[in-house]
Amino acid sequence: MELRHLRYFVAVASERSMSRAAERLHLTQPSLSRQLRQLERDVGITLFERTPTGTTLTPAGVALHQHALLLLRLADASRDAAHSASEHTREVVDIGIPPGLATDWVLETLAALRAEIPHASVTLTEASSTDQLRMVREGRLDLGLVHERPLALRGTRLFDQAFGIAVRAGHRLAGRSTCLVRDLDNLRLLAHGREQVPVAHDRLIVAAHDAGAVPLWRFAQFSEHALACAEASEAEAVLLTEHSAHRLLPGWPWVPLVDPPLELTTWVVWQASTRPVVEQVAELISGRASRRVE
Repeated sequence: MELRHLRYFVAVASERSMSRAAERLHLTQPSLSRQLRQLERDVGITLFERTPTGTTLTPAGVALHQHALLLLRLADASRDAAHSASEHTREVVDIGIPPGLATDWVLETLAALRAEIPHASVTLTEASSTDQLRMVREGRLDLGLVHERPLALRGTRLFDQAFGIAVRAGHRLAGRSTCLVRDLDNLRLLAHGREQVPVAHDRLIVAAHDAGAVPLWRFAQFSEHALACAEASEAEAVLLTEHSAHRLLPGWPWVPLVDPPLELTTWVVWQASTRPVVEQVAELISGRASRRVE
């Protein structure tokens, strides 16, 4: 017994006419008659009484009709459920983000992902660049937003953020429009430890050395507690991007570093061999980049 035979059977029972049912089903009447005879052979009993005035159900046909209606409703519901599940299936894409990334940019990127790649379900994990690179290589993250040029991974350079110093109100450098690297000499300066941003850390040390400056370094691991770390170390200034300075050290004037300028670069990185949805998410994020990795 096939579902299509039951559909033909129900149509004839509803129309009480073989010709009208055939028209409704877009079949020829002889074809419909053959299908119904096959159904009767399958169940082993006569289902219709054919009279000059139409087609009526036999008692066996009445009994089958009730079951046929239920079976067809279940079949339709199953098909709709399958289609609905298919349309709403989403693939999880795990993305790492570093502390201090601009919230507005993150939210705008998430909105773009929802609009353009609706089948991607994004989760975010906050971690340092070093941890993210390890997690991407281990397969624990699909994508990482990091502050290091990726090695043995695919990646796109997204944007650069200028480094500067947030200084205590009233400090001699607070009124400056810019700060030379050599002005850091003898300054109690709080900076991230090398484990958090190794490339930026090394560039800062080299730049200060080349400029002849010897800051009184205070290194610490911090993300949200810059103010507490500054107080604990009695720092006069904290090395941060402008966004992080305004968020973490309100009331501390921020001054960009120049001569030479120092920048924090953000990359999006992923494994060379990955799922298509990860490629799509990486491509969308990369489309927001200022330039490509060669």
